[in-house]
Amino acid sequence: MMRGMLDVASVTSTVCDLFGIPRPADCVAPPFSEVAAFAARRTVTKALVFAADAIGAHLVRSYAEAFEPVARHAPTSVEACAVMPSVTPVCFASMFTGAPPDTHGIRKSERPTLTCDTLFDALSRAGRRVAIVAVENSSIDLIFRSRRIDYFTETYDEEVIERTLNLVAADQHDFILAYQQEYDDKMHATVPRSPEALRALANHVRNFDRVARAARDRWATTSHAVAFVSDHGTHIDPSTGRGTHGSNMADDLEVRLFWGVHFPV
Repeated sequence: MMRGMLDVASVTSTVCDLFGIPRPADCVAPPFSEVAAFAARRTVTKALVFAADAIGAHLVRSYAEAFEPVARHAPTSVEACAVMPSVTPVCFASMFTGAPPDTHGIRKSERPTLTCDTLFDALSRAGRRVAIVAVENSSIDLIFRSRRIDYFTETYDEEVIERTLNLVAADQHDFILAYQQEYDDKMHATVPRSPEALRALANHVRNFDRVARAARDRWATTSHAVAFVSDHGTHIDPSTGRGTHGSNMADDLEVRLFWGVHFPV
């Protein structure tokens, strides 16, 4: 962990505190205090978490204006660090269990079904209906299976967004997790700041704006939260000249997570 910085596992305790429900059994990460503090006023009844793969804090610092649509919906931003190794299944497993890799059991680029308690189990036990919308065969599509929640497996990012918009409109779920992967794909194929990768980043911001706007409109009469989160950052592999991640360097570890907690007027 970077000095003085919580890691991505704190997402789970933060969401549980916002909903006012018990945390998963193995959750040891403390919440992001500046976000969880909103629960002292009122807990939320709905939440949308938008998980965009591989968006490091270095991108937020370099392209601050590009993230303005994110900050409009989710103005409370917190620094966090990835867990090691900084690869997608390890980081998302920690993010949605609140547990370190040694506890949840994913320690490398593999995608088994987690057997430990997760945020989604905690929400389900508390009577909240959960939906996960993810790209087919992505980590989020696979490692959280076999739970009493609704799974929506889609072809790619745009289909994930259309499904998420439909779920928000139907209003049958209390917690929706929507996953996006284009930036990670483009970054691996090129470099983290290539034109293709930056277009993908812009697509993620635009898609978050679409689903967050829809959720805030649909949930305008209830307390709710929207969040833009990411699992890890990126760097250029000197041996291949392409984008990669997995190391303990700052560009791989540091992420910035955006939260918006909204109460009806």
